[in-house]
Amino acid sequence: MRVPVPQGRLRRLWVDLALGLIAALGLQPFGIWIATPVALALLVRRAAGPGNAFWPLLAGGVGWFGLSMVWIVEPFLVEARIYGWMAPFALVLTALGGALFWAVPAALAARLATGVPRRALAIASTLVLSDWLRGWIFTGLPWSLTGHVWIDTPVAQTAAWTGAIGLSLITLALAVLPSLLRPLPAAALGLALIGGLWAAGLARLAQPLPPDGPTIVRIVQPNAEQHLKWDPEWAAVFFQRLLALSAQPGAPDLVIWPETAVNFLLEDAGPVLPAMAQAAGAPLVMGIQRREGSRFYNSLVTLNPDATVGQIYDKFHLVPFGEYIPWGDALAQVGITAFAAQQGNGYSAGPGPAIMSAPGAPAFQPLICYEAIFPQHLRGLDQRPEWLLQATNDAWFGQFSGPYQHLAQARLRAIESGLPLIRAANTGISAMIDPYGHVRQSLGLGVEGKIDAALPAPLPETPWMWWGSAPAMLLSLLALTAALIRRKSA
Repeated sequence: MRVPVPQGRLRRLWVDLALGLIAALGLQPFGIWIATPVALALLVRRAAGPGNAFWPLLAGGVGWFGLSMVWIVEPFLVEARIYGWMAPFALVLTALGGALFWAVPAALAARLATGVPRRALAIASTLVLSDWLRGWIFTGLPWSLTGHVWIDTPVAQTAAWTGAIGLSLITLALAVLPSLLRPLPAAALGLALIGGLWAAGLARLAQPLPPDGPTIVRIVQPNAEQHLKWDPEWAAVFFQRLLALSAQPGAPDLVIWPETAVNFLLEDAGPVLPAMAQAAGAPLVMGIQRREGSRFYNSLVTLNPDATVGQIYDKFHLVPFGEYIPWGDALAQVGITAFAAQQGNGYSAGPGPAIMSAPGAPAFQPLICYEAIFPQHLRGLDQRPEWLLQATNDAWFGQFSGPYQHLAQARLRAIESGLPLIRAANTGISAMIDPYGHVRQSLGLGVEGKIDAALPAPLPETPWMWWGSAPAMLLSLLALTAALIRRKSA
């Protein structure tokens, strides 16, 4: 017996998928920010109509996460002969997993509300809460937040008060207006909201920053391609690049190398530490792996001008299945090890956020690669650093979207905290970023070189550092409550 195919439903899902794809054009590397609230407004309205909201949101989420996280295939293509077959599965599962964070809670909220306006408000509020939840659950992955579309605009300055989740609240507020109001009032209120926040952002940017500090920082980018990085012959070439770039003319007060800059362990580095210190001619902060007993760590280490090792910071927020695998020692017995870890069965986690210092430079907070996408790691320290350092190896992410999105999130951390941020990336994009999130100097992808730049001074502590995402979360919860309570009086 032939089962009829619901062609109308299938066509609607294709439209929802297309709306998710269009919405994702607001993110880097596209940066068409207006596409996101417009496409999400159509998607929210369609999901708020008659029927189950789950399927429109699932299809739209697949489009959003599928395009915005397409870089997830890149790590599997570094050694394509071995891992290439996993790439399509990684993309499909990532897109579906992210889409479920939209579809499940939002569809449940919509089911509890009645009428298109209340259902739309419930959906939009829940999508904001979903953005927050993705930063915590299952160790967190706050990538591709709906608020990230504002990072290249003056509206991003709002994050100094609201954080990234506040930007998501702005996006979804614009998206829900057409479902709450008639077209003309909705358009007028939306333009007023964007215009007001844009003007406020420009006003903040018009305030002069404090004069730069006296510290001159040299950021070294060796451009060690990932598929060659651990080859012994090429590793020697890349090490010589690090030394040569560090030793170029100039008088930096601090030299910075990227994540896992060298292919040897700290414990084995003794014979070459003097050469590294001599090339730098100043304190050096370098990414390096280290061993402690049977455990291995992805670390940042300061090297003093006399070639002695200073402070050590161990990355604590590790990439699941990339840098560690749950029950990794047991699974290693059957050949399953962490994808990106080059030592042991995977890395061990460090104790947590910390402050580091190097002779002659202000105290800073280190963030190794993935750690910079988590705004919560900037809060709760015993003292306030004067700048942030992200040492990263974005060679894993390819050259299409991943590195640009990673850089954008680092810029957002600067705005949220009011601190300058230095980004040292193996293959790019390395950058000096001021407390307004502006990139002052940068080295692009696939470029070998260095940046010598004065370290910007920090701004006073931002309101977001005091209260975090609590106000944005509270507003979202109040909107969701209003959508559900009004149902009883309907």
